[in-house]
Amino acid sequence: MNVVILSARPGWQTAELCRALGERGHIGHVLPYEGLVARLGAAAELHVRPAEQATGVPVFEADAVLPRIIPSGSLEQIIYRVNALHWMERRGLTVINAPGAIERCVDKFLTTALLHEAGLPVPETVVCEGVADAMAAVRRFGVAIVKPIFGSMGHGLVRVESVDLAFRVFKALDQVRAVFYVQQAIDHGGRDVRAFVVGGRVVAAIERLAPAGEWRTNVSQGATARALVLPAAWQEMALTAAQAIGADYAGVDLLQSRDGAVFVLEVNGIPGWQGLQEATGVDVAGEIVSHLIGRVRARRAAAAALRA
Repeated sequence: MNVVILSARPGWQTAELCRALGERGHIGHVLPYEGLVARLGAAAELHVRPAEQATGVPVFEADAVLPRIIPSGSLEQIIYRVNALHWMERRGLTVINAPGAIERCVDKFLTTALLHEAGLPVPETVVCEGVADAMAAVRRFGVAIVKPIFGSMGHGLVRVESVDLAFRVFKALDQVRAVFYVQQAIDHGGRDVRAFVVGGRVVAAIERLAPAGEWRTNVSQGATARALVLPAAWQEMALTAAQAIGADYAGVDLLQSRDGAVFVLEVNGIPGWQGLQEATGVDVAGEIVSHLIGRVRARRAAAAALRA
């Protein structure tokens, strides 16, 4: 089986996926999104051309596609890359995660709305384009977290504890025509939980502890991680969250307030897992690849049944 792994660049995660594929007798090809070349007309073709090669790898001849981090670029570039994933899926390729799931996870507003519609508890949140509406949310929440609607790894988050700071933040964001995503701050004692879901199972979980003086619990921001046995109710919340987004695999962030209330904070549709794997010892890439292989085989069996 040949699997195309689309990524911004080779790294630890892509190396792990190639290792897991190789151990199961399959081949992974790590290729850049920027090398996508679509040809339409007499025939439909989609190639990915690595920068150092004159010819590209034919994507439609692969057995499956694993999209990883989509590199930053112009709006046109990003839409093209995601729509290329949609085309792969329409042509019968197994794409994990599916482009629709990636789109839903990238947008914090849509993610939060889908989690809410699934009956999951989410922090009080206001999403708007007007400074006045954003300021009203801060006044109501008291302490709020302002987040970029597109973002990850804790980058761009601002904790506002006064209306003066909030006004300066919103006026600056208004200059770049940002959408204001304002969320009530939850007093979580510098701790949150990441549950890693693959194929309808929680395969591993960690608790992340923020360093002294820091409220963000992202490992990329210096938090420490340790393995956690997730309570059954929390597992169910994580599974429901991944299902609401339509993700084959996902990192689901759960937050418990000091009074014991549990919230689903975010769902990451292109999650990293190095810190989680180091803390738990779980072969996460192996879990993802095994699920991918099962999906490909199930799709082939269904297609064979239709032809019979």
